[in-house]
Order: sequence, then structure tokens, then C-alpha cells
Amino acid sequence: MSIIQTVLGPIDPNLLGRTLTHEHIAIDFRHFHCGPPCDELKSYFGNNITLENVGYLKQYPYSSLTNTILYDDETLEAVKKDLYSYKKFGGDSIIENTNHGIKRDLEFMVDVSKATKVNIVAGTGHYVHSVQERDTLNLTIEQLADLYSKEMITGVEVPGRGMVKCGFIGEVGSVWPIHDFEARCIKATGEIQEVLGCGVSFHPGRDSKAPFEIVRQYLEAGGKADKCVMSHLDRTIFDIDELLEFAKLGTYVQYDLFGIECSYYQLNSTIDMPSDAQRINNFVKLVEEGFEDKLLIAHDIHTKHRLTSFGGHGYHHINMNVIPRFFEKGLTVEQVDKITVKNPANWLKFNP
Repeated sequence: MSIIQTVLGPIDPNLLGRTLTHEHIAIDFRHFHCGPPCDELKSYFGNNITLENVGYLKQYPYSSLTNTILYDDETLEAVKKDLYSYKKFGGDSIIENTNHGIKRDLEFMVDVSKATKVNIVAGTGHYVHSVQERDTLNLTIEQLADLYSKEMITGVEVPGRGMVKCGFIGEVGSVWPIHDFEARCIKATGEIQEVLGCGVSFHPGRDSKAPFEIVRQYLEAGGKADKCVMSHLDRTIFDIDELLEFAKLGTYVQYDLFGIECSYYQLNSTIDMPSDAQRINNFVKLVEEGFEDKLLIAHDIHTKHRLTSFGGHGYHHINMNVIPRFFEKGLTVEQVDKITVKNPANWLKFNP
């Protein structure tokens, strides 16, 4: 019998409900801290987030070190508050993509899921090579595959919470060109996916060729396209025809940066970050082209300023502000349910 593995145990896929497929509720993103584009702005990026500087943070989110720390006690309380709101406004499940290298917090996942009644599915796998310890970078494909399998089948011992099992492999991170360690992680993911039949999720480098190359390596390792999610396509493939070509590969197409309305993208200033309106229009186009069975949606919250306690939109933004726009653009209730309910369940369900 197929199940979806949450941090509180297995559930029937029909109980997953409306789901955000790429979020973080605790993460260490300090590695990506970088200064603002000019010295005159430095004074706005101190240790606190205030009404006076939150506007600057929306423009340059990674210039504030404190903004990249999403695991301190104050922030965890803010996350819990927003998950209560997410549940109140129709949300049922969060797929938590924090894994090895960026401070995964299984203890908090268990506690906040119990408190808010939001299903949380934890990921295994490794993020990009630059955040890993030296010993980790030397792991073989076999060692990586063994770790991923163990964390899904046996689980991870969490003090006071018992064994907590992961429910998918992701987000498996890579840069462009793909680093040797990252290539081994992609291949290990493909090998274990073939054995377990589980869902996997990839973080591509910031180049339109990256998603195609990741899928090639993953498929060659034995992974199945229909259990694979390609994340962050709204900041990676901008040409709609190229996006449609990628969609033909059979993976899930994920737009997961909803809520970011700043066109300046600090981690790749050569491109223009799309707005929610552009994301919605592209989704409508993908539906019109017959890909409604392969679309997923999320916010990828990974900095403080996107939480409501720090002036942001919270995890309920899509439910409150994006889905109504889908309806205004002509999508039906059935199509939106596919994107937010059925597709996530089909991606995540497997037979352990």
C-alpha cells in the first residue's frame, strides 16, 4: 500500500491535502551572506530587522547576516505562528527541503507539526558542495546512497522524539557547472529512487542548461522522471519555449519563489526575477499546453524577512493571494486541486 512518510509517521496519500512542495521552516543560509552593492547601504543591515530596514532587505536579502539565520528561537516562534496561519487559511502540508549542509532540524519539524497539525515531510540528501564538510565531500556514490536509504527506511534518531523518517530525497543541490560531489549525489539519488520508488527534488545551478543536465544524469542512474521535481524553474528557465521543452522530459515543473516581487536577484544579478503575475501567466500557459499534471508550487521561504513577524508574506501567501488569481485567469477548481493537492501526493507516495 502506498504511503506518504511525514515526520509523525506514514499517512494515506489522500490525507496530504493542499501542499507547498518546497519550503524551509529552519535553515542555515549564512554561507550565502554577501555585502550590498555599495558601502553607503551597509548601515541598513545590522543585527535587527525593523520597519526602517525591511525595505532594504527585500531588495538585498542576503546582505543581512541575521536575515540568513532561520533557526534561532525567535525565528522558530515566528515560523510556528505562520504555520498556524497557513493551517487556518486552508493549508495542510509542508514539504521541508532542508537537508545535509544547511542545518536540518528534525526535532523542530516534529514539535511544530504536532502543535499546528500541519503535515511536514522531511528531506534527506545533500545541498550544494560549498556548504559541506571536507569529509562529506569525499563520500562515494555507494556511501551517499546508503545514507539516503537509511534515513528513509530506518530513520534518524532524534533525542526525545525517537526515529524520524524522511519522506523524499531533496533538495539535492548543485551549481553550474555541476561539481563532482554534486554529480555523485545526483547519481546516488537516481539509484535509490529506482529501488524505493520515492520522490526526489533537485536544486539546479543558475543556468538554463542546468535542469536538463541534472535530469540526464539522474535518468542515467536509474531514476524515474515522474518522481522527480525540478525546483526554482522560475529563476532558471525564462524562455517559455525552452520551459515547454523541459516539461516534455516528464519531471514535475516547480515554481517555488512565489511572494518574491523584487526584480533584482542578488544571487544572479544578470537576470530579472519574475513577479508573481509572470509566474501565474506561465503556469496558465503550461496548463494550456497540457502539463497540469506536472506542476507544483511553493514559496521557498529561507530568510527571516519573508515571515510575517519580520514584515513578510508568510506560508499562507499562495492560498490567500495566488490561488484566487489562478481562478481569475481561467483555471478551474479541478486544475488548481491538481497543482496543489493531487500532484504533490502523486509525487511523494511510495511503497516502503
